[in-house]
Amino acid sequence: MSSRERILSRVKANQPGSHTESEKKINVTNDFDVVAMFRETLVSIGGSVVEITHESEIIDKLSTLLPARAVTNVLNPNDGHKKAGRPHDLQNTDVAILRAEFGVAENGAIWITDSTMIDRALPFICLHLVLVIRKSEIVPTMHEAYEKIAGARYEFGTFIAGPSKTADIEQSLVLGAHGAKTMTCVIVSA
Repeated sequence: MSSRERILSRVKANQPGSHTESEKKINVTNDFDVVAMFRETLVSIGGSVVEITHESEIIDKLSTLLPARAVTNVLNPNDGHKKAGRPHDLQNTDVAILRAEFGVAENGAIWITDSTMIDRALPFICLHLVLVIRKSEIVPTMHEAYEKIAGARYEFGTFIAGPSKTADIEQSLVLGAHGAKTMTCVIVSA
């Protein structure tokens, strides 16, 4: 038996046993305030969180939070905007307001799909990204998040956690290097 065959036979002999789906399910205790954890985590990675009662408050709240110049070109797909011809047609979008499906408390990630976007590029090409979620749609962990999206049908979906950021070897952090400069999550309680 060659060295290769010995190694492969050892690997084959040391495979983990098979498990049923019920054994793979991870039970997580939810004995913490998921909204507080979500807010704390998102702020720690460069995002901001605003809590409002009704969606009608969004524009007024954002006009106090974002720079005055930024609110001049607000693109809100929920207001009936049509699909863009090309992603580059969106390059002058100052603020994009997108309805998200849910947020994840443990890492501040927010799940969005193409169903609420004009174009897949919109969350990444705008200067300021605003994602709107319902307070009741914040899950504690990524385990619950993946259970939520399992079996769902969509053409495009992504988790976004905070604004775009990059850092070099000297640890100089740059926000907005290859995406939105700011990311605000609006949590609607009603």
